[in-house]
Amino acid sequence: MIKQALISVSDKTGVLEFARALAAMNVKLLSTGGTAKLLAEHGLTVTEVADYTGFPEMLDGRVKTLHPKIHGGILARRDVPAHMQALDQHAIPVIDMVVVNLYPFQQTVAKEQCSLEDAIENIDIGGPAMLRSSAKNHKDVVVICDPVDYVSVLDEMQKQNGAVSYETRFALAKKVFAHTASYDGAITNYLSSLGGDLLHTTRSAYPETLNLQFAKVQDMRYGENPHQTAAFYRDIDAVAGSLANYRQLQGKELSYNNIADADAAWECVKTFDDYACVIIKHANPCGVAEGGDAASAYAKAFQTDPSSAFGGIIAFNCEVDITAAEAVSKQFVEVLIAPSFTEDALKLFASKQNVRLLQIPLAHGQNTWDMKRVGGGLLLQAPDAKNVLASEFKIVSKQQPTYEQLNDMMFAWRVAKFVKSNAIVFCGNGMTLGVGAGQMSRIDSARIASIKAQNAGLSLEGSAVASDAFFPFRDGLDVVVAAGARAVVQPGGSMRDQEIIDAANEHGIVMALTGTRHFRH
Repeated sequence: MIKQALISVSDKTGVLEFARALAAMNVKLLSTGGTAKLLAEHGLTVTEVADYTGFPEMLDGRVKTLHPKIHGGILARRDVPAHMQALDQHAIPVIDMVVVNLYPFQQTVAKEQCSLEDAIENIDIGGPAMLRSSAKNHKDVVVICDPVDYVSVLDEMQKQNGAVSYETRFALAKKVFAHTASYDGAITNYLSSLGGDLLHTTRSAYPETLNLQFAKVQDMRYGENPHQTAAFYRDIDAVAGSLANYRQLQGKELSYNNIADADAAWECVKTFDDYACVIIKHANPCGVAEGGDAASAYAKAFQTDPSSAFGGIIAFNCEVDITAAEAVSKQFVEVLIAPSFTEDALKLFASKQNVRLLQIPLAHGQNTWDMKRVGGGLLLQAPDAKNVLASEFKIVSKQQPTYEQLNDMMFAWRVAKFVKSNAIVFCGNGMTLGVGAGQMSRIDSARIASIKAQNAGLSLEGSAVASDAFFPFRDGLDVVVAAGARAVVQPGGSMRDQEIIDAANEHGIVMALTGTRHFRH
């Protein structure tokens, strides 16, 4: 049974209501500083820690809870007679509940003008000590570090005459150790990112020691292949609109490959402003299109490569209505992603329980880093967030683009960013016409893209082509022009750029350079 609780929180969300409920169950309240003041101002009987320990708060608040009467009351094991005798000898009451959250270090250092002094002053000492002590002795102490848990703990206490089950205590303790680890990791990341000039502190985007924390979402049945084990983890700081914030509305459990492909689809479709649809197969777009509504965008995307679309992942950047749902439901789809679904669409898919429907808020945030594991290490880079604007295109050909060609090149360039290298993408009229991906030779990607279009019965005459990196030789350009392309966008940067530009002029086509490469390995 909870008889005495220590409450000391930086984030005061819900704490007043929580303390009132504890007081109503005759729980004695201990508190510090601003928390004690808040509770007292609202008529609660609360004992200041300084009065409780008989030792004044000192050093500008740096020392207040670091006292044997606090930590003895927390750490004493109730089932060990020697521990309880020691408490009796020194007149130390037990503390049954500790409610603590920490100084806002992460929020402080996130500020652009944060000084080292501000960061240091927001490193909590007493809070982590109390949390760790309580979590260690979770058999006897209920510890809460997250306001989200107030309601469930109170509910359990009210149903069990003031007691909290061991299962709940253990779950809360695990949460505390994860929280303090994350807090210490944030401090390490910040301090090890600082340069040597502490008067004019410079911060590196890549700290000398990197701490990351992820929370497990689910164990997978298996990994990329059945003989591999796997699990899915969510970044604790996952940005809004990221795949990890999905809500599954129906369907079977997601597989490892489902999640990988769904991420590729969602990241691609988010980059378009108009109604857009992306169909992914094996992490590559096999169809991308914009349209006047969801249904028309899907119809155009599906045309690019109907055979590859079978069993694919489909993502929309707009609500899926009944018209789009009826069209999609005619094919075999593994996962369907959208910001929202109409009621009619949901009713239609309810009869197809194997279809996994994911709802994700449409937001354009980026991960802080892209990560790739290598043997014994980790590659870290900034995400490829660069979206080249049409105004940034450098037209290097004698032939100038029409308005339609400029739009087609812009569309093709945006899609190429999400195609595995070497990438060649034919587009026209707001849709992909042929996609060549993941080849060791760029000319092979060009040939495959044109073959794909031919197999789908799509004409490449007058199309625009995007190449994710420069053409090393003119042969790749010759292939796409022979297939029907009349406009090409590529980064440039090759020693043979002039040879490629001359070839474009020889063919009488438009060529634009972006100055930006989009390798995707």
